Amino acid sequence: MKVVIIEDEAPAAARLRKMLMATSYGIEVDEVLDSLARAKAWLQTNPLPDLIFMDIELSDGLSLELVREVRVACPVVFVTAYDEYWQEAFEYNNIDYLLKPVKAERLEAALRKFSEMKAYFMSRYLQLLANRGHKEKFLVRRGTEFVSIRTEEIAYFQASHKLVCLVRRDGSKFILDRSLAEVEKEVDPATFYRLNRKYLVNTIAIRKVSALPKSKLLVELEPAIKEELIVSSENSAGFKKWWGK
Repeated sequence: MKVVIIEDEAPAAARLRKMLMATSYGIEVDEVLDSLARAKAWLQTNPLPDLIFMDIELSDGLSLELVREVRVACPVVFVTAYDEYWQEAFEYNNIDYLLKPVKAERLEAALRKFSEMKAYFMSRYLQLLANRGHKEKFLVRRGTEFVSIRTEEIAYFQASHKLVCLVRRDGSKFILDRSLAEVEKEVDPATFYRLNRKYLVNTIAIRKVSALPKSKLLVELEPAIKEELIVSSENSAGFKKWWGK
């Protein structure tokens, strides 16, 4: 984790740096800047760090002016001896507001909060990438109306008598105007699996899986179906690998 410290008191900057380096977050302090002028010049000519620790009252002004002017896009932890600025500080990318002298447990809490937020947004970003190109909803017809159904509402797709039905998790059914093979290409393979020639199922719809002779599998769905849903011995290994992800 790359960090920049903006602090005009050398002892306070050295203490904060030492505390940061002693944590378990693998922190590298890229720069210690002791004025608004130096901080502004540095931020305008260097890549932003992961996190900035910023004193509010510096020798040449308030660092809140810097945040307003430069539009600092990365998260900031404000460090100050004064508590009157905390409301304004939270108008910006403020992760936490630490009062001097900074206590180790408060610093640890701020770093933990930042790490948890970073992990959350990264997971959301990766999820969006994974879902890119896959259909997020299906437009189906109900009488004279059209209904938009999101893929997470779908339990499974069922092919029967040359028709394909979309079955929602509440049990309602809708006829689609495409083949099961076409639907299979449109949905996320991490979420939907083609069990056999008749069923393409969402992992959330699988209620129970039982072993049968000759390596076959019996799959029970929710909503339930009247027939036995058998995964052949040829497909059972692939299904178990997918389901166990």
